[in-house]
Amino acid sequence: MEQSNDERLWRMAKKRASFKKSLFSYLIINAFFWGIWWFTTGRHGGNHGYPWPIWTMLGWGLGLGFQYFDAYNGSKEDLAVEEFKKMKRREEG
Repeated sequence: MEQSNDERLWRMAKKRASFKKSLFSYLIINAFFWGIWWFTTGRHGGNHGYPWPIWTMLGWGLGLGFQYFDAYNGSKEDLAVEEFKKMKRREEG
């Protein structure tokens, strides 16, 4: 049991480390995109420069949100175990 618990923790640690790397890349790349937009069209004001980096932020951010949920809220197995424990407590109580 302890070995499987260690394996589960190791998998969670890998997912969390991967999420942190992805978040760092997301922030750096999107800051770069916003810088390009600002220096090419954004600083001229008005409607001359549509803020296109918003689409990369939204699309990539959605994927990043799913990765966060997977890394910090557990797997389907963990959720099933928690639900089983709740049901067991109700039955005993």
